[in-house]
Amino acid sequence: MTAAARLRVDPIACDGRGLCAEVLPELITLDDWGFPIILDQDVPPVLRREAAEAVRLCPLLALRLDHPAAYAARPMMRRLHLQ
Repeated sequence: MTAAARLRVDPIACDGRGLCAEVLPELITLDDWGFPIILDQDVPPVLRREAAEAVRLCPLLALRLDHPAAYAARPMMRRLHLQ
């Protein structure tokens, strides 16, 4: 079984191009200005490849896949990530 992962967007970095919603419409919709609205749920295993592709294609690196279990295993890493 693979660890859970969630999509996160950096609203400051994102400029609302909407490419992520084109790649992963099952989890990402766009608001009226083109900014992503991401469902607050784990990415299903069947959509992991598409989620990774959406992250890879984000032109401003505003989208990421978080693996919370990895941070829990390394408390120092989690503190550095949140700063």
